[in-house]
Amino acid sequence: MTDPASGRGISRREFTKAAVAIGGAAALSACTEREEAPDIPTGPDDLSAFPARQHAWNDALTTDEHGNHVPPRHHVLVFLDYAGDGTPDDPDREQVEAAFRNLERAYQRGSDGLLFTAGYSPAYFGRYDAALPDSARLQEPRALTDLEDPELDQQDAVVHLASDYAQVVIGAEEALLGNRDALNGVDIETDVSGVLEKVDRRTGFIGDGLPAENQDVVGIPDSEPVPEDAPLYMGFESGFEKNQASEDRVTIPDGPFAGGTNQQLSKIRLHLQQWYEQDSREQRVSKMFCPAHAEEDRVEGTGENLGNDSGVGECADDVMDNSGVVGHAQKAARARDNDDSPIMLRRDFDSTDGGAAGLHFLSLQRSIADFVETREQMTGDDVADNTAVGTINNNGIKRYMTVQRRGNFLLPPRSSRALPTPQPDA
Repeated sequence: MTDPASGRGISRREFTKAAVAIGGAAALSACTEREEAPDIPTGPDDLSAFPARQHAWNDALTTDEHGNHVPPRHHVLVFLDYAGDGTPDDPDREQVEAAFRNLERAYQRGSDGLLFTAGYSPAYFGRYDAALPDSARLQEPRALTDLEDPELDQQDAVVHLASDYAQVVIGAEEALLGNRDALNGVDIETDVSGVLEKVDRRTGFIGDGLPAENQDVVGIPDSEPVPEDAPLYMGFESGFEKNQASEDRVTIPDGPFAGGTNQQLSKIRLHLQQWYEQDSREQRVSKMFCPAHAEEDRVEGTGENLGNDSGVGECADDVMDNSGVVGHAQKAARARDNDDSPIMLRRDFDSTDGGAAGLHFLSLQRSIADFVETREQMTGDDVADNTAVGTINNNGIKRYMTVQRRGNFLLPPRSSRALPTPQPDA
């Protein structure tokens, strides 16, 4: 692969992914020259019509023919620490809020422009003497199984930038950090420098064809490539509308952070040699969805034929049916409300960070406890005790991934997204 600054020797889509992964002024310049992006409108001068919920993205996303929300193709996670001593003051908050508003004015809101959120960790709120209210429902990150040993993210904040266009997420990151005087024709008069400092960045992508064009990495076999039209490395569709919690369901309903949500981030390393080289197509469908889907040949190609519902809900009660295999989605479908609706909204995406196939598992939920419950169902320790399933090899997709990092972050409502106190009403 050639340097994104020149862009020679690789396809346009490979190039844009590489540019996002590298970041910086040179990648932005090269990406702007080569990426086939339209003239992206700026945002409005009056931002009062923006939704109160930072995580309310669905109304700004496109939908496919089945009504599933289509996620933005390019993503950057910028991890930040407070640069000062003690706790932020009001001038700090005003500066950070002005920096966020610059981004909203530079690009129209949407996947064809820019979407972003800002979240804060338990470590950030630990700077204050006052405690978070119980209604915030934020918990410290931790390992959730005996097989996990993730590094725990303790950065103060994370900003998630997302767009269909690589130049937008790179440009937004550069402007936020103080490396741009103008963005999309809009003067950048304020940034977060001096208040927040970048300590880490992670990148990724999702969308039909992107994994196949970016599979020359550790963890993916050369002999059995990722399907050309797959949106994710494991070869199947994700984010079926009826298998996702609604934005209302994941929103904190009361207290000073009403209108916010809790975000969980797991950095996962994928190990797909056996997945593609040894497992048959039928085995992959069984382990990803459920055995009945494989036996009845319900999944065509990447699963687009399933419409807006993977159909695993009807398999959820059959995890102990002694078929010898249990599906990942089949197990996860057991984590539901009393009305049988999901409790977690996934917005995850693939990655080649570090030169290895990975997944940034990003989920939104009203309480981190909802993620823990869903994760416990995904793990399926009760299923592992079933002698018919037995080994980890037949227990969903557990053996194909390693959780390397995990962090929990509170996404406040937009009104208090800039360096909030634990009691913003006060």
